[in-house]
Amino acid sequence: MKPIQKRESVKFFRIGFKVSERRACKLAGICRSTTRYQSQAKDQAGLRIRIRDLAGSRVRYGYRRLHVLLQREGWKVNHKRVYRIYRLDGLSLCLKTKKKRASSPRVPCPAATCPNDRWSMDFVADRLANGRAYRTLTLVDNVSKVSPAIEVDFALSGKRVTIAQQFVCKISNPVRLLCF
Repeated sequence: MKPIQKRESVKFFRIGFKVSERRACKLAGICRSTTRYQSQAKDQAGLRIRIRDLAGSRVRYGYRRLHVLLQREGWKVNHKRVYRIYRLDGLSLCLKTKKKRASSPRVPCPAATCPNDRWSMDFVADRLANGRAYRTLTLVDNVSKVSPAIEVDFALSGKRVTIAQQFVCKISNPVRLLCF
């Protein structure tokens, strides 16, 4: 909780339960001097209204550009204060990210119709009871769902993967091997 919220809880304890300031501060977990503190900050209502107006009229401007506009208007304000007010009022920009597009149009592969026509491979990772991770390479026929090769080890290198692929090619002579 922020100090302002803690001060309000102290006030609630003092009024609602009729306890002393010392006991209310102890319950709220706040120092008594923090409870008595009164902010010396100047009122920022005018600046806040002006930032909202500028942000409303220039929707695509961020806090940095608004800070420049405020300086041009004669406001003696720090960029950090502009940023703080900008964020508190929820004026931050929503930046759009571009969608990833394929460089060339993708042509779907024809569906597998008979066994040994197309094979898929996939990695599965898990952890043992002692926390050590292991990986499993599974090769599966897409039509018959037969899995002739499963490699399990704590570390599977690229060389081991190619050996497993060659093993399947020797056994069944598949036409294509897809990687997912």
